Amino acid sequence: MTKKNCTPKFPDSYIGEKAEEYDSLKWMERNQKKSTLMTINFLYDEKLGSISRISNSCLILDLGCGTGYSSEILIENGFRVIGVEILNDMIKRAYQKKINKLTKNSDLELILADINYLPLKADSIDHIISVSAYNFITHGTHSQIEERKVVNNTAKYLRKLLKRKGRIIIELYPESDEELDLFTSSFTKNGFEGYMIKDHIKQKSGQTFLLLKKKR
Repeated sequence: MTKKNCTPKFPDSYIGEKAEEYDSLKWMERNQKKSTLMTINFLYDEKLGSISRISNSCLILDLGCGTGYSSEILIENGFRVIGVEILNDMIKRAYQKKINKLTKNSDLELILADINYLPLKADSIDHIISVSAYNFITHGTHSQIEERKVVNNTAKYLRKLLKRKGRIIIELYPESDEELDLFTSSFTKNGFEGYMIKDHIKQKSGQTFLLLKKKR
């Protein structure tokens, strides 16, 4: 993962020495933090409708928080954060950042878990973001039917966690229009509405943002 154009493979690129390497790359840190700032701006995009800005009680669920780059930026911007990560080698580094960098450790809770099985109550999360991790929820599936089942169940579960006006901003890297449609349709079929943002309208892969809000 030493080169910017190197395609990561899950979970191999994020365990053992690879996790340590990931956390030491300055360009990776810059990219992740820049993308997180973009997700924060998209939370308040006018096309999704108006909502109040951050309050002290606003709680963000950071899906696939990795080594904590995204969670760090969210906290700097006034949110309370629950970071969720499935790989122990990644979340250990996020925990060290919590101990070493945060003056208020209570602003960040870290959970080592699959995002579909979280010790959280329904209607308890204000908003959800995911930076460069959501593609990996289909890891381990062996057919299109399995993939579709996983993404639909995840969208349904996330809707359950969100409060009434909750929003989800996802940055992902689909490999094709078909893969992108798999993710977008899972949300529209399970109680969300919204749209996507790409660098180029005809772009078939690369950085894509999904801006979603929970239907009433």
